[in-house]
Amino acid sequence: MKIICPKPNLLHGVNTVLKAVPSRTTMAILECILIDASTNEIKLTANDMELGIETIIEGEIIERGVIALDAKIFSDIVRRFSDNDVTIETDDSFKTAITCENAKYDIIGKSGEDFSYLPYIERNQPIALSQFTLKEVVRQTIFSISDNDNNKLMTGELFEVNENQLKVVSLDGHRISIRNITLKDAYGHYKVIVPGKTLQEISKILSGDINDYVNMFFTDNHVVFEFDKTTVVSRLIEGEYFRIEQMLSSDYETKIKINKRELLDCIDRTTPLVKEGDKKPIIMNIQDGNMELKINSFIGSMKENIGIQKSGKDILIGFNPKFFIDALRVIDEEEITLYMVNPKAPCFIKDDNETFIYLILPVNFNAASN
Repeated sequence: MKIICPKPNLLHGVNTVLKAVPSRTTMAILECILIDASTNEIKLTANDMELGIETIIEGEIIERGVIALDAKIFSDIVRRFSDNDVTIETDDSFKTAITCENAKYDIIGKSGEDFSYLPYIERNQPIALSQFTLKEVVRQTIFSISDNDNNKLMTGELFEVNENQLKVVSLDGHRISIRNITLKDAYGHYKVIVPGKTLQEISKILSGDINDYVNMFFTDNHVVFEFDKTTVVSRLIEGEYFRIEQMLSSDYETKIKINKRELLDCIDRTTPLVKEGDKKPIIMNIQDGNMELKINSFIGSMKENIGIQKSGKDILIGFNPKFFIDALRVIDEEEITLYMVNPKAPCFIKDDNETFIYLILPVNFNAASN
């Protein structure tokens, strides 16, 4: 095999597929990036058997062939080249010469025949949405998945399509994040659980351009994302997702309108008093026209007042400050509305059209408030 690629094209392709190279594996071939120039295009592929990424890069094929190269070594080499053409040439013993200007590396590759190509997935009707929308949806929900594999369902996000509505849900047992998106076209009904890792990696390689689209394909076991010249194939998480409808009550006893930035900044100012692992809540004392925020920790205490518009009952309620900060950081509105029932019931942050809903469970603050 012999190919010539501009370094920026090659590096972009390597960085794209690198996200599917496992950090630890007992199969050495999975630590490689496959360079496939056996047809009329140059294809880079990585696959950890759960997530696979394939991308096509621009370049010239002098001699067709396939080679698998150690991903870390290959990416480190390419990254260090100047922005000129890179030549990759292999022989029958898999010895590979990588050259750019006066710099030349000789490394040993592996047979492409041993590499696990992406599985063939039958693609039926694509569900299309802009790269901007998908990137934003992931950003606005991914923080509330669980990083604990004890409950696999919580490590993924629900993607539910019903006609022209897409609902994306994540939860970790303490909070729920929901985004509702209106699609341009109507589709059938799909309900799948996409691994959080897949969504995090896709989000990193999406351009985020509102005019560039992603096509999503759902099957019983896999999800496929196609965008630009890249294909991402991921296994789905098996199981029935949690029934959250009964938790999404529209009843409330207290409704608060508040400036989002003021509330975020105020809660953020409490964090120097909370060490990692502490379970000291921020206490909200909500009365007419005013919210007093207070925290007492082993380090010290802090309180601050914020002006609000309130309807309904006064309430004294406590929350994990991190959970509030995570939600507020991804909301773009200047003014937000909080809905509360009582000190033991969830707080809802949502807009009038419910394009976003954030549910945060309160915490007991009796010991902390004394």
